Amino acid sequence: MTDESPKNKYSILLPTYEERKNLPLIVWLIIEYMPSDCNYEIIIIDDGSPDGTQEVAKQLQKIYGHDKIQLRPRPKKLGLGTAYIHGMRYASGNFIIIMDADLSHHPKFIPQFIEKQQEGDYAIVTGTRYAGDGGVNGWDLKRKLISCGANYLTQTLLSPGVSDVTGSFRLYKKSVLEDLMSVCTSKGYVFQMEMIVQAKVKGYTVGEVPITFVDRLYGDSKLGGSEIISFASGLLSLFAST
Repeated sequence: MTDESPKNKYSILLPTYEERKNLPLIVWLIIEYMPSDCNYEIIIIDDGSPDGTQEVAKQLQKIYGHDKIQLRPRPKKLGLGTAYIHGMRYASGNFIIIMDADLSHHPKFIPQFIEKQQEGDYAIVTGTRYAGDGGVNGWDLKRKLISCGANYLTQTLLSPGVSDVTGSFRLYKKSVLEDLMSVCTSKGYVFQMEMIVQAKVKGYTVGEVPITFVDRLYGDSKLGGSEIISFASGLLSLFAST
């Protein structure tokens, strides 16, 4: 798979918080799997990690170059949606790829995202765990039930037109992402769901690529009881407003 259009550039946004151990590997994997003729940059948006994540990012800049690796830190945790807005200010690509930095999203799927987008000129391509040969590795039964239940409720209430509404591995046309960001108000895990719902409202086309989601290797999951309550509240809010 090659990037057929020389004008295309892909800005990969990596929001981080305490990802010192994961960051070197995810960056190496991105560079390893990106098509050789693909123009891209990696933008690390670190929210004031106390574990030395920014120092690791600076070392990666020395290895791969400042043109390939950008570090755009913020002083503290300010929310996922605002992290993407912050990163986009520095993005020079006309396509934006968002993914987790904790190795849950394998960069080997990125070429499939690019190919899918080019096939149908999709505004958005999103990874799905719930279609084709997509799936999840490393979760216990409780977390699988929570994820499947959340997805089922969202499908029932909102009919978003995609099989996986809470996934955070996506490719956007930059102009589309900027437009959606201007109307989305959610934070945390609800943010990804609202982006897809608003995309449907605005008539943007969405393609799907089956992915395997793998639980993080290092560090603790950031999904807790407060996030589950926030998701339920956000889902009901979206149902009432769309």
